[in-house]
Amino acid sequence: MSNWHTYNRKRTDSSFWLPDINYEKNGCNTRLLLSTNPSPPRFLTTLFTAKAQRGLAFAELGQELGHDGVAVAALFYGQAQASKADILKLSQVLEIPYAQLQEQLSGFPDRGHTVDLPPREPLIYRLFEVVQNYGYGYKAVLNERLGDGIMSAISFTTKVDMEVDA
Repeated sequence: MSNWHTYNRKRTDSSFWLPDINYEKNGCNTRLLLSTNPSPPRFLTTLFTAKAQRGLAFAELGQELGHDGVAVAALFYGQAQASKADILKLSQVLEIPYAQLQEQLSGFPDRGHTVDLPPREPLIYRLFEVVQNYGYGYKAVLNERLGDGIMSAISFTTKVDMEVDA
């Protein structure tokens, strides 16, 4: 079992809490805070409420959709575009009317709106540090191996595993 812990923050004027969505999943009490967008899109409430009511993890939803859990989470946060197949599968798994999801998810994503720079959330800040500390190293290796160019953060894959220090 992971040592991952979530915590509650007090609501401030710049924070948005979804209605009290708390559920126990593998010993972890989960609650969504989106502090950088005081007017979140409607689909956030729709998706996170249905996810919490069914006690599903992003990894489980990813298995249903044929995506990694991180890709599904990005979709939930409005950072990725849902395909028609994604919308259909989400409507089935989360028991949300297809027409409602089609209306709410068929627009273009508004990428990047969820993070202040520098990030204040500790985990997001650590990911920001990875780019600060290793960004030019990645660039150098990519240029050496692949030539001049850029990598896409939109058609990007990632995986989350746990590494325990010895």
